[in-house]
Amino acid sequence: MDELAGKVAVITGGVSGIGLGIAKAFAGAGAKIVLGYRREDHLADAKAWFDARPGRVLFPVRLDVTDRENWATAMDAAEAALGRIDILVNNAGISFPGRVDQASQDDWEWIMKVNFWGVVYGIQECLPRMRRHGAGGHILNVSSMAAYVAGAEIGLYATSKFAVRGLTESLRPALAGEGIGVSELAPGLTRSNIHHAAENRPAEFADTRFAPNPDQTRLFGELMSKGMDPEEVGRRTLQGMIENRPIIFSHPESRDEVREICEQIVAAFPTDIPPPERLAIEEHRRANKAGGGGLLHRD
Repeated sequence: MDELAGKVAVITGGVSGIGLGIAKAFAGAGAKIVLGYRREDHLADAKAWFDARPGRVLFPVRLDVTDRENWATAMDAAEAALGRIDILVNNAGISFPGRVDQASQDDWEWIMKVNFWGVVYGIQECLPRMRRHGAGGHILNVSSMAAYVAGAEIGLYATSKFAVRGLTESLRPALAGEGIGVSELAPGLTRSNIHHAAENRPAEFADTRFAPNPDQTRLFGELMSKGMDPEEVGRRTLQGMIENRPIIFSHPESRDEVREICEQIVAAFPTDIPPPERLAIEEHRRANKAGGGGLLHRD
């Protein structure tokens, strides 16, 4: 498999969990991997995998996705080393249990800064670089099944991922004419280290209503351990990107629930016939929404 031969893929949060699973799949398809990381111990595990596979190119960059200047420095280094950026995978994220009616301002600020603004910064930094080299590309934003089946106990996380979903749906038609594909990956439960995220809360967001405790972290970890192998998520993500799918679902578990939600949405619409002038506006909007382009789909 050499579908991505010679392509350069930037993957944030790439040294463990879903990010590393995607990195392995993309590297197996021939891509050169720029791996964003924050923890040296996790980087060592990722490097060991690449070191055992000669010919797979790894370029690690220390990257805090909430730091706009760090983004620029890291991507300058990646381009200097590897030539250009073809693929951006906005994967880095945090999660902690929390109801929206109980959250502090700092709780909101932190989760949105990482899960939403980290995605925005990645796009702001990498999209102009893709445009400059003119060879197309692909942006893959990792949301979550929580962006489709939200629940009370993960309200802050779900809100941040709904925002990523909306951003991705808007960006896809905007870039279709430039040969730059845009996809949303909405994974379900996957084995990862995300249950330790709350332990790394920055001091500037210290006021929380959801302070972690060892029992909670342990239970969260036990839950995550039952998830899908991240390498399987990576393989399914690769196939979805090659096919330029607007949404990539890696897990089948929520299919029936999403179907029920879709049926509820359709049933909630009024049944009267709208006037022709409003229909014309909707037809124009739908035509503009039609996606196309993509890394492997340039004419």
